[in-house]
Amino acid sequence: MAEKILVINPGATSTKIAVYDGEKMSFSEVVRHHDDQLSSFSSILDQLEYRKNLILEVLGKIGLSPKDLDATVGRGGAFKPMVSGTYKVNKAMVSDVLTGKVAAEHASNLGSLLAFEIAKPHGIPAFIVDPVSVDEFDDVARLSGLPELERKSLSHALNLKAVARRAAEKLKKPYDKLNLVIAHLGTGISVSAHRRGKMIDVNNANDGGPFSPQRAGGLPTTGLIKLCFSGKYSAAELKNRVVGQGGLVAYLGTDDMFEIDRRVEAGDKNSKRVLDAMAYQVAKECGAMAAALGGKPDAVVITGGIAKSKPFADLLLPRIKWLGEVIVYPGEDEMGALARGTLRVLRGEEKSKVYK
Repeated sequence: MAEKILVINPGATSTKIAVYDGEKMSFSEVVRHHDDQLSSFSSILDQLEYRKNLILEVLGKIGLSPKDLDATVGRGGAFKPMVSGTYKVNKAMVSDVLTGKVAAEHASNLGSLLAFEIAKPHGIPAFIVDPVSVDEFDDVARLSGLPELERKSLSHALNLKAVARRAAEKLKKPYDKLNLVIAHLGTGISVSAHRRGKMIDVNNANDGGPFSPQRAGGLPTTGLIKLCFSGKYSAAELKNRVVGQGGLVAYLGTDDMFEIDRRVEAGDKNSKRVLDAMAYQVAKECGAMAAALGGKPDAVVITGGIAKSKPFADLLLPRIKWLGEVIVYPGEDEMGALARGTLRVLRGEEKSKVYK
């Protein structure tokens, strides 16, 4: 029988749940968490029991007991720097999350805890796959220009690695024999350089790179310093403006790509100008990552929700076609990537890595 795997992907206002029988998804549901439900919790960690009980409630409704599972897997959070792979959740990982030894507070940090809490009573393994802190940087990529501010590898690693393997299959070459530029285009944008199976550089979507639907990307440094000391914003307000209310939201008042596409197609010149600028910045970052690889890659891969936008694709693709073959995988398949990473371990195709 196919391996039965529970996949858990916690987000800021939702928890995605799926059950896989081998490679096939047999069930999925998105549990929404409204502000009035989350406001009673003082931190994300405090939501653990609440979210776990909701997951168990959903499983009960479909007549599935955790004891029927072969494994659980959760989205990996902002842990310490880690090499790519599938990790078995252990006491060290649980302790680091519970004691705040993570790079950032984010709902994805709950993924490992939820998988572990549901698996442990039944003696089944719990895993995470390619967390956001996957770090395979070349040493030169770490220097920023100030010793106090080292560049960090924090990215949409789960989807970046998943589409890298998918592109390798299409190109009929092993991932570890390819040079790829891969851009994940979502509410944040990660553009990465993959050299022979390792992600040697990527922009941190919160700190730089192209602006995106919600994030400001790289900003003029001296101007940002002036803004910090202008008295107009508190530290929390300015951080929210840069990370949550920047990019398309700041320019156009929305991060809804369907709405922006509608405006562009209706002839809104300002919306097209802003969208064109975002495409321009993504193309520039793709070129920079090609330079990090030392020349033209075997392919440029475009993925994420924004890749579904025809107006954006029409602005981006002509700018990057000179780099070589362009492969587009619209949307993302993080749930499938988590399941497949778990299957590779369960089937002995690779060994699970140990978190220390």
